Amino acid sequence: MKVWSIKEVSGRSGIISSTVISYARSHEMTTVDFRAIYKLACAFNLTIEDLVEILDK
Repeated sequence: MKVWSIKEVSGRSGIISSTVISYARSHEMTTVDFRAIYKLACAFNLTIEDLVEILDK
């Protein structure tokens, strides 16, 4: 498995580094930018479902 730096993830996904850092550090988020999640999924060759756990409340 390749380990990517924040800079590499940012560059490959087109998402600014501060957003990548925020997502990486947060265990639970109340809101997300699904465009950013989609870009991250594409950068890692994953689906959105692979990155996001949707909980019924």
